[in-house]
Parts: sequence; structure tokens; C-alpha cells
Amino acid sequence: MNAWLAVSLGATFVAVALVSWALFSAASSAAVPVEPESAERLPWTWRLGWPVVARIAPAIARFVGVAHRERLRAALARAALDAQLGPEHLVVGQLLLAIAAAAGVGAALAALGSGSLPAVLVAAALGAALPRLALRDRIARRRHAILRQLPHDLDLVTLSVEAGLNLGAALAHAAAHGPSGALRDEWRRVLRDVHAGQPRHEALRAMSARLALPAVSNVVAALVAAERQGASLAPILRAQAEQRRTERFLRAEKLAMEAPVKMLLPLVLFIFPGTFAILLFPIVQRLLVEGVL
Repeated sequence: MNAWLAVSLGATFVAVALVSWALFSAASSAAVPVEPESAERLPWTWRLGWPVVARIAPAIARFVGVAHRERLRAALARAALDAQLGPEHLVVGQLLLAIAAAAGVGAALAALGSGSLPAVLVAAALGAALPRLALRDRIARRRHAILRQLPHDLDLVTLSVEAGLNLGAALAHAAAHGPSGALRDEWRRVLRDVHAGQPRHEALRAMSARLALPAVSNVVAALVAAERQGASLAPILRAQAEQRRTERFLRAEKLAMEAPVKMLLPLVLFIFPGTFAILLFPIVQRLLVEGVL
């Protein structure tokens, strides 16, 4: 038997055995330990493989280092997935995708009668990197949505405070009537923490640490300082909203200035060669007909 065929079949057997064991455990024991509301908020890719991931995660958790666990937990918090996924779940997802990718590429190469260890290793590395790349993309999209929505929500909180509401009621008004999105979810999480007994300034600081955005950190620091000093919140909120709106305009201006530079590579690689081919084709054909070339 070809050695590569044996390796690919062995990897496939391991992957199938893990999936079968997880499905058998899920069918023969209690339900997967996830609340229905949390399970519904999981990305669809995680919902498909959640029975397998949830059964393997407890066995993998002990092998995840403390520093690595904290980094993954912070990344999951920035992606608003820390209540649904743990660091061990992310590691298990990477492991399963790496095994599946390596087994698939190995089986395909063996079926073609060739084998390449670098190709299998590259496939495994790409499979392991996919969950982290998806997590990074989700974090980037949430950061962009929060920064874009922050001035509007600060205006809403400012109007509520000027109407006579305190900060807690103003935040509740923004969470109830603000546009749906990542920032609205963060306000609601702050209110849940406050209702659970956590002081408001600690809940706001937890949100600031969770998002790790300088704009949010500045707003939280200003609110906490104003509450401690007994200062009026409306002017501070209005100034913060104006500053955040100015920063959003500057970011948009920066992206607009970067667009020509980012378009240069596609122009050189894809558009210019096609344009030159179309322009030079009649000239080359004429030269060939006249025997010059």
C-alpha cells in the first residue's frame, strides 16, 4: 500500500472516530450544555459542529495554557462570543478543521497517485487558521460598527440626560430605542451587569476593557469622572459625541485617501495587461500579416 494512502486513511479514520464518538455521546447523555438563547446566537458554522465541539472541549481544556487561554478569551469577548464559546471550544474547532483538511487533501493526493507532505501540512495549517481568521474578521466588523454607531448613541444619551433622566435611564433608553447592532448589544450587557448587582462604573469599565477601543475608553473615562465629581453629564456627553463624530469623519477621509493606493496592485496585475493586450492585438496581427514578425 502507498505510504501516503495509509497516512490519509489513518487521518480520515481518526476524524471519523472523533465525530462518531461525539455524536454517540451527545445521543446517549444529557443535552449539550448551552442555553437555547446562547446557541441561537452562535454563528451557523459553529452550530453545525457544536455537538462534536462541545463533547471534545472538556478533554482539551486541560492542555490549553493560561496565557493562551486569556488571549483567546479576550478575543472572544471582543467578538461578543465569550458567553457562548470558551477558549477550549475555539481550540477544538481549529483541531477538527486541521484534521479534516489534512485528511481531505491526503485522500485526494493518494487517489491521484501522488503524495506530498508539505501539501498536507499546508492544508492542516490553513484548516487550523480558519476559525481564528473568522474570529478576527468578526472582531473587525464589530469594531467598525461600534465606531460608526457611537456618535449617534451618545447623542441619544445626551438628549435623554437633558430631558431629565439619569445616566442609567439614559443608557436604558439608548439600549431600547437605538439602532440594532453591536453597540446596542453592549449597552444591554452593561445594563444586565448593573441589574445583577455590579456597580455602574465597573460595568462601564468592563465594557471598555472588553471592546479595547480608545474611543469607547475615552467616553467611559469621561462618564466615570463626571459622576465621581458630580459634574453635569450633558455637556460632557455632547462634547464626546462631537469628538467621536470628528474622528469618524477623519477615518472616512483616511480610507478615501488610501483607496487609490490599494487599487494600484489590481490595476497593474489585472486591468493593465488586458488593456495592453486589446490595444496591441491589431498591431501585432498586422505585423504578422506583413511578415515583419
